[in-house]
Amino acid sequence: MNKLSVIFDRSRMPLYLQLASVMRQRIEAGRWQNGDKISTIEELEAEFGVAKITISKAIEILREERMLDSRQGLGTFVSYVPKERHWLNIANDLDGLISSIKDNRVEIVYIEEKVASPPLSENEGIPAHRYTLLRSVQYNEDEPFSVVNLHLSQEIFARDRKQFTRLPALPRIMEMKDISISHVYQTVTIGIANPEVADLLKIGLGEPTADCRIVLLDDRNVAIYVADFHYHRHCFALRRDLINRG
Repeated sequence: MNKLSVIFDRSRMPLYLQLASVMRQRIEAGRWQNGDKISTIEELEAEFGVAKITISKAIEILREERMLDSRQGLGTFVSYVPKERHWLNIANDLDGLISSIKDNRVEIVYIEEKVASPPLSENEGIPAHRYTLLRSVQYNEDEPFSVVNLHLSQEIFARDRKQFTRLPALPRIMEMKDISISHVYQTVTIGIANPEVADLLKIGLGEPTADCRIVLLDDRNVAIYVADFHYHRHCFALRRDLINRG
């Protein structure tokens, strides 16, 4: 049995979607470059150990994404120029976090006031009485790169509704002189795009995302800001100098 067939069998994802992901990665990584003619269906069939119909369905997905272009009598060609990748470095301190957020272009897509607390882990403080839920999409050069689900203390939101529905909330909170922040917790995990995130980021359902959770606690240990960022996998990187020279 083809080794790749065994690997494909480990996933419950339809085979043609798995194959489309492999081919997409080859294009994005530059292994298949813009203008290149890709392998024939017969060659791909032999390489991956799958049926022709599976190859054809995978190619059709990438054609719909405008990554491939099939030309009658000539073959299938790459029609995608990779964009800059991994330009967003995750912050490693509060100033860096604010700097990475403050100038983002934000589009609010959903607001609901006076909602209950989001789930909080043991070290994430105690909930505020009520929250406002703000769901937004953040853009880089007109391309969506992050979906944010923010639970903001209702009392804080009510102070400046106009600003909080137009601009990133964190820098505004840090400008409030009467609010003292005792802890800022950051948790980074790898997730997958649910239907909502996939739609807003314009990516496939189940594609990997880099998820970053930020929780701000005030001096009463109240979680006044609970934000879950879901980043497009192409924009995100974690870079560190592991030698501390003091």
